[in-house]
Amino acid sequence: MMNQANKPHSAATIILAGGQGTRLFPLTAMRCKPDVSFGGRYRLINIPISNSINSGIDQIFVISQYFSSQLNYHISQTFSFHPLFSHPIHFLYPEEKKDGSVLYNGTADAIRKNIDLFKTLSIEYFVILSGDQLYSMDLQAMLEFTVKQDAELCIASLPIDEQNAMRMGIMQVDCDHTIKDFYEKPKEKAILNKFCLSSESFKEKTYLASMGIYIFKKSKLIELLETHSGLDFGKDIIPYQIKTGKKSCAYTFNGYWEDIGTVDSFFKANLALISGNLGLDLYNDNKPIYAQPNHFPSARIESTVVEKSIICEGSIVEASKIKNSMIGPRIRIGKGCEIENCVFLGNPVSTPVYQWSLMTKTIGEHSHLKGVILDEYAQIGNHVELINHKNLEHYDGDGIFIRDKIIIISSGTKIPDGYKFNPINNNTD
Repeated sequence: MMNQANKPHSAATIILAGGQGTRLFPLTAMRCKPDVSFGGRYRLINIPISNSINSGIDQIFVISQYFSSQLNYHISQTFSFHPLFSHPIHFLYPEEKKDGSVLYNGTADAIRKNIDLFKTLSIEYFVILSGDQLYSMDLQAMLEFTVKQDAELCIASLPIDEQNAMRMGIMQVDCDHTIKDFYEKPKEKAILNKFCLSSESFKEKTYLASMGIYIFKKSKLIELLETHSGLDFGKDIIPYQIKTGKKSCAYTFNGYWEDIGTVDSFFKANLALISGNLGLDLYNDNKPIYAQPNHFPSARIESTVVEKSIICEGSIVEASKIKNSMIGPRIRIGKGCEIENCVFLGNPVSTPVYQWSLMTKTIGEHSHLKGVILDEYAQIGNHVELINHKNLEHYDGDGIFIRDKIIIISSGTKIPDGYKFNPINNNTD
């Protein structure tokens, strides 16, 4: 971990946590995307904050918009009075005006509407992060690279294939890492061909894409936001800077990175943690992901066959079998249950809404769940079957949804005894 006294250049981190996360619905029905639980005992926002701390950048600003109070409460409970901090985390959200709230209309617009505050900071660089991405990255190394290149803008990048290139910003970069051109989410083959990498070292990874992680010189960022009306970094500000500004460079990253944009990507990223070699490394003592402290007891497992699964603290498991599943905190599973390829977000804290305790079973006896995301404080009765036998891509029911063939039981939903998921019987064919 970088010693504060050894930092060559001063920087502050801005985390953009304002995404509504409509593609992650229904997990975002009651929370913003960065506030969605991940990996058992974390929330997505914990990842960028932890990366900033681990990189020795502890002056952090979080800009949120949807369900701000809930997100900010989680951050304050997790990171307040942290011994690694010399600054508190600052929360920024749309201010109430006489004519209503001034909403943020894009990533650049969110920073622009707080620019008076950022002008007062005695720093040289801004590190701009997204609140809903998974990675473990030395941001201090990227900052040093930016300084060495004398760049006004540095974009973290990674090699990707053609399918992913169409949903990301891609770049043309010369031999000294200077960005020559940038295009956000290309769809036309002619544009893709223009940005295709000539090097064979990347093999099937034929494009260089933006990770949505930026470092700006403070003076340049302020200038851009005050002279350009663009609302979004990828669509507006970055292409303009590359065409008209001083040097913009690409910092290549070859580690794990995932943008949590859909239910499918969220589901797979959670299950990747189980294998230990495909997803985010939660077991790196040198780069920990910080979580909210709790006083839950260790998990208790009774006569259960557990295969490639993570079972979090506070849980009591009496199931027959759990396979390839993430079982979040304070889950109680009854006798005879079979759980396969599931992600249970858990019951992290008691709230006045649910008054949850382990006297309440999360899943009753002899129930069978396969390919299910169980949101916080959902409850499954006895002899319930939740399996997408018909491989439905999309389904909206009363507390039961399907996205990307994955069944989702929304927060607070109670599934009665004997329920079997069958769209025809439930008049949803």
